[in-house]
Amino acid sequence: MSDRDAEPGAGPGAESRGSAGLPAPAREIAAGYAFSGPALDLGALLWDGACHPDAPVRVPLPMLNRHGLVAGATGTGKTKTLQLIAEQLSAQGVPVFLADIKGDLSGIARPGQENDRVRQRSGEVGRSWTPAGFPAEFYALGGLGHGIPVRATVTSFGPVLLSKVLGLNQTQEQSLGLIFHYADTKGLELFDLKDLRAVVAFLTSDEGRPELKGIGGLSTATAGVILRSLTAFEAQGMADFFGEPEFDTAGFLRTADDGRGIVSVLELATVQDRPRLFSTFLMWLLADLFHDLPEIGDADKPKLVFFFDEAHLLFDGASKAFLDSITQTVRLIRSKGVGIFFVTQTPKDVPADVLGQLGNRVQHALRAFTPDDEKALRATVRTFPRSSYDLEELLTGLGTGEAVVTVLGENGAPTPVAATRLRAPESLMGPLDPAELDGAVRNSPLHGRYAQAVDRESAYEKLTAAPAAARPRPQPVRAPKEEPTLVEQVVGSGMFKSLARSVGTQLGREITRSLFGTARRRR
Repeated sequence: MSDRDAEPGAGPGAESRGSAGLPAPAREIAAGYAFSGPALDLGALLWDGACHPDAPVRVPLPMLNRHGLVAGATGTGKTKTLQLIAEQLSAQGVPVFLADIKGDLSGIARPGQENDRVRQRSGEVGRSWTPAGFPAEFYALGGLGHGIPVRATVTSFGPVLLSKVLGLNQTQEQSLGLIFHYADTKGLELFDLKDLRAVVAFLTSDEGRPELKGIGGLSTATAGVILRSLTAFEAQGMADFFGEPEFDTAGFLRTADDGRGIVSVLELATVQDRPRLFSTFLMWLLADLFHDLPEIGDADKPKLVFFFDEAHLLFDGASKAFLDSITQTVRLIRSKGVGIFFVTQTPKDVPADVLGQLGNRVQHALRAFTPDDEKALRATVRTFPRSSYDLEELLTGLGTGEAVVTVLGENGAPTPVAATRLRAPESLMGPLDPAELDGAVRNSPLHGRYAQAVDRESAYEKLTAAPAAARPRPQPVRAPKEEPTLVEQVVGSGMFKSLARSVGTQLGREITRSLFGTARRRR
């Protein structure tokens, strides 16, 4: 039996026995967290200014794939809450993905350091504290940082996500989809940005203009805008994020030899000034996982829990089609065993259709210094179930490491709202030493596979290697009308065209692209 299992309130029914001395409303709240199955221990109930260690606040392990939200003002403890949940998931054998925006989550791999604050918090919540490190892998987008490089090919990233990164409007997004379709049809592989730029440059050249007319719906002016956007994007140093070897997202689903889930920490501190890039890249990771994972329905525990920090950046300036695709992905990926936690300052940062699918909530303190702050506070209160607390007063009075919690119980119904003093993480609450981090990366079994970039022959080489006169002329995009293929019959149907319009792009690789226009990787 582990220390955590032996702690107060660990057994079935212990919560209700231990909370017998509480006022009736508080007893009802404590009873709502008296789960019989495996659960993560968040902390202890706060009532009338006092912490009650015999009334633990927990979240059932099987409910972690029902998604969640961790919100709160800057400095209220959101990052430590991520660390606390990630540690316990790993201990239960669940792999975790953490987007490390500030660069201070790498310490999860090393045991924490006991101090007066840790001892005080442990005593307040009535839980023993034992320093522990957890198995971790460290990644960096395109190798910009200390971690193993995470890259995507332009083809697998797809036109919808790339349009979001480039800041294209809906018409330009649809046109980029046609360019992807053209490259797919011609066998012009799009591995990196120079491949896509070469295809667009060819289509806008004197030699390529007849081809441009042949793919329909793409003007020379729009193609020129896309080309200039790509050139500017590369000039900002973005080319490193696209190319080969492409990262296999199945690597996030691994467990360590001792059965604990591996915590994948993606360092994003070096790309904080490019928020649109990293938020969209995280969405690609989810879309790729969605492609490959089988349906499992309800399970004893998630296959992966994915923490999406600074989530508001994903939704800023997003088109309706893009938001619809996010909503659909969040709705469907739950049945594949993946839980998503969005981390942001206020619930209003997340669209209502997405927020409605987030069953687990940890809301840290909010500040109400301005009229806009007060409006956001009232909007946040309206997103919670009815409560015995005065939530407007409570949310502005919470201290660091305290939160208002409501989760899905074992029967799938929301638990009562519980003010909670959260446990302290057991791993290091801060970054690893850079030398130690670099050593962990070099010793990773994935380092040899992904560390070195590869540049195979692709569209750029095919379109620039030979003189124009000797360059093979592409075949027509469409097959003769008298012999339509089955794919062409499907693509030509009204239903398919309607679907293509609804997601904002004509799907390249016809059937194999997802709602985001991303393509299945050939494993």
